[in-house]
Amino acid sequence: MSRIRGMRGQLASSIAVTCAAALALPLALSSDAMAAAAPRTAGQPTAGQPGAGQPAAERPGAAPVATGRAAVPGSTQSLPLTPLADASSPSSSPSSSATTDRTLPPAAAQGLARRDVRHFSLVGVVWDNPDAELHGRVQVRTRATGTTRWSGWLDVDTHNQEHAADPGTEERTSGRVRGSTAPLWVGASDGVEVRVEAEADGREGAGRADRAGDPLPRGLHVELVDPGAEPPPQGPEADAPRVNVLTAEAAASSAVNADLAPLGATEIPALSKKETEADLLAARGGAGADAVDQRAKPYIGARPSIVTRNGWGADEQLRERNFSYTKTVKAAFVHHTASGNNYACAQASSVIRSIYRYHVKSSGWRDIGYNFLVDKCGNIYEGRAGGVAKAVMGAHTLGFNSNSMGIAVLGSFGGAAPPAAAVTGIARLTAWKLGLFGANPKGKTYLVSGGGNLYRKGTNVRLNVISGHRDGFATECPGGRLYAKLGTARTTSARYQGR
Repeated sequence: MSRIRGMRGQLASSIAVTCAAALALPLALSSDAMAAAAPRTAGQPTAGQPGAGQPAAERPGAAPVATGRAAVPGSTQSLPLTPLADASSPSSSPSSSATTDRTLPPAAAQGLARRDVRHFSLVGVVWDNPDAELHGRVQVRTRATGTTRWSGWLDVDTHNQEHAADPGTEERTSGRVRGSTAPLWVGASDGVEVRVEAEADGREGAGRADRAGDPLPRGLHVELVDPGAEPPPQGPEADAPRVNVLTAEAAASSAVNADLAPLGATEIPALSKKETEADLLAARGGAGADAVDQRAKPYIGARPSIVTRNGWGADEQLRERNFSYTKTVKAAFVHHTASGNNYACAQASSVIRSIYRYHVKSSGWRDIGYNFLVDKCGNIYEGRAGGVAKAVMGAHTLGFNSNSMGIAVLGSFGGAAPPAAAVTGIARLTAWKLGLFGANPKGKTYLVSGGGNLYRKGTNVRLNVISGHRDGFATECPGGRLYAKLGTARTTSARYQGR
């Protein structure tokens, strides 16, 4: 019976998406001239590549863009790194005579000389092979827009391989995926300098060549991401359904939340616990004995307010058109974005747009990797498209993306303590979302590993229902300080569910 309900749900979603796209399509057709004139940004696939899996804006026959928002869509500058003139000097600059000849072995130190660039707010480094790890140090300096003020050297987290689609999946084997560092939010900037140095080999008796470090991955580029302008201020008028300004892709992304908010809504409104319980019971109606037993006391937290993709200004032309689902949600993996804490909550939408663009255009993923994001003020944001109440397949915990969801707190929490509001946001979100699938936030569950550095593929692993990323993969994520707060999140989430 549950399978029948699941099939009905998927069918209803498909019909809603198709209808929404059909409604939006005629309006998009009037903007042919604007679409034809739109410039390409760095890192986009060239025209004529096979349509399957391409971002929507670049597939042959895709509907032209119909923009109804004043927000600028954003852009990416991708600049190649070149060998440093003197790898032993920490202040080395790239040699003016250096080349990027990929037939030569990569140098042990590469970089980009200080230079003026177009506006950007987030930076990361990518390379050709997604299976190659960057063993070394990545640092950047940036200049604040319109000033002569340069920052000091800032470290970029190089350990990002564990945030990815599972091995062997269509997303992972698309041919577009690249290796990448974590993205770093630096704020509005128009100048940059980069240095990347291979990790020294500390073995006793190692020769000079060994001490210089292993070669760096091939094809190193620095990615400078401009998130674009902020969407118009939210309000009663802005929150009204805006079918006439949505592209087919934006309408489809919104339609999968049609049971929760009007088409084009910028926010999914919060419900009381009583209203949430009533919705859950209605959804479970006629499902058999289990649902009947739950009628007395469904364990679910009040649905929190969630900023939709439309609310944070997602350019739906970037992601792949189709949505990808898993069977259920048995666990939530908590992450930090490792993008730094130098942002205001009012800038959270810009940070998320930047991470989204970095994941798709720079790293080659189908969409942003996380299912949800939480800012330092505890605000909750929809992540990967497909519906906030559905079991959307993410790319957040390598080896454990199936039957789970990923929640990323914006910031870095290895040394900094996470704000209490952010921990509460995790608890509120998990109390509701895990409750939809009957999961106890304080409980344990089993997930089958898709392959990783802790568990071999096929291993049945016992995990906390609310786990940290490091529980499924050997990584520092979500940072020691945030990881230490997961016990509080579990207890609070369970209390919100009424347990």
